[in-house]
Amino acid sequence: MNKIFKEFTFPHGKKVRNKIALAPMTTYSSNDDLTLSNEEEIYYNSRSKNIGMVITAATAVSKNAQAFTNQISIRDGRYLESMKRLATSIKKEGALAILQIHHGGRMNQPDLYPNQDIVSASAVKAKRDYTVQPRALKTSEVYDVIDEFCNATRLAIKAGFDGVEIHGANTYLVQQFFSPHSNKRTDEFGGSLEKRLTFPLKLVDRILALKKELNEKEFIVGYRFSPEELETPGITLNHTVLLIDELASKDIDYLHVSLSNYKQTSVRNTYDLEPIVTKLVKVINKRVPLIGAGSIESNEDVDEALSLGYDLVALGMIAIADKDVVQKLMNNEIPSKEISKASLLPPQLYNRIKSWEGIKKRGYTAK
Repeated sequence: MNKIFKEFTFPHGKKVRNKIALAPMTTYSSNDDLTLSNEEEIYYNSRSKNIGMVITAATAVSKNAQAFTNQISIRDGRYLESMKRLATSIKKEGALAILQIHHGGRMNQPDLYPNQDIVSASAVKAKRDYTVQPRALKTSEVYDVIDEFCNATRLAIKAGFDGVEIHGANTYLVQQFFSPHSNKRTDEFGGSLEKRLTFPLKLVDRILALKKELNEKEFIVGYRFSPEELETPGITLNHTVLLIDELASKDIDYLHVSLSNYKQTSVRNTYDLEPIVTKLVKVINKRVPLIGAGSIESNEDVDEALSLGYDLVALGMIAIADKDVVQKLMNNEIPSKEISKASLLPPQLYNRIKSWEGIKKRGYTAK
């Protein structure tokens, strides 16, 4: 049997039946009150069979954390029952349930905040047409945001999740504090590279302290990151190496790199042909597991990803198209790239995917 299908034990003792995860992917499918919809529950449940663990879509930690329409929320106790349903729908099939906790920051859709500020590390507009100039968080408010992530973690534990993944990737708030493009602060949380590390590291420390306080030894704490930004100035691989070195020295359970392709090379330095994962593996040096994601669609991809140094893999678009992808990989069958009603997708997600031009370039069809 391929070693990807063998049991894996995380650093604090939590076991997962295999090394395959569902990647965290936005579904745009909550109820209007941001609770879990029935269609979304079916989507997660159908993908929890045979897979090792499910990392949920980004889940908003506060009222001003929501980045896009119909995003599930865990901002207070009113959402606890919704989160219990989500955790149960995953765990009853034998998979671990990991809640991705998230704040959109300056990437929030302005139409969601007609009478409320959009906030970020600094008052710097993102390089996206739909965004607006955010208001810089006051120092006291930065600590409030950390509290909100901790509150979300506390609720995730109450809801029965096996862990949380801090969303530090894809241009959202945690990354905004680390980025030289979006962080121009002059307090303890920004300016120099060292100070830009402060927010993500304090956030991790606080969540780990909460885990210890609640005596949740096996509760998983992961961190997802994007290794580079295209903005000038922006996050470089050298910056990321420093962040990852710091994170790998902490008591976390895994790091999860967000890439469009698992063997991707630098997008900033196109002359550097060494895969990004090779650089990450060197700095991590086996201190924590590394999850790889990005265009992993076959057993050949899985084998190559493991050979590059990833400890686990996360399946994205292929798991959207084929809810039975893990079983097919186990049987050495080719997963389907046809997205249809048989994929059991929430209607909002299905309709969005049908309008994406990029899926055709990757060999997917949507009917």
